[in-house]
Amino acid sequence: MHIGVPLETHSGETRVAATPETVKKLIGQGHRVTLQSGAGLLSSVPDSAYEAVGATIGDAAAAFAAELVLKVNAPDEAELAQMQSGSVLLGMLNPFDNDCIARMLPAASPPSPWRPRRVRPARRAWTCSRRRPTSPATRRCWSVPITTRASCRC
Repeated sequence: MHIGVPLETHSGETRVAATPETVKKLIGQGHRVTLQSGAGLLSSVPDSAYEAVGATIGDAAAAFAAELVLKVNAPDEAELAQMQSGSVLLGMLNPFDNDCIARMLPAASPPSPWRPRRVRPARRAWTCSRRRPTSPATRRCWSVPITTRASCRC
């Protein structure tokens, strides 16, 4: 799987979504990791540390073109436009930021293959002619099989 780690663009954000140790583990699992140039500089991690563990350094388009995008904060409109349809965003999103969530849903959500399940109305219980309840599994009333509602002789 191709994993991308872009630069955090929010003001005051000094974290990076993946450390060199994390990238080393991901590459060891057989994944391909692309970091945007300078993604770890504010965290005091140079690009050479990521290159030493096997990651490739690219631009923002290469990081956002991955199947899985790792980010600390939610992407803005320009970053969302660079993401591919069907890619997965993994990060710490603010659940109370409704504007951000509403902005991301139409762009990131592919049409769902699942259809809503149709709920059937409850079936009426079988009763004999005297309105005694019967077992739906055996449809018996007083040990006489009931084939139709009129066939009960009790």
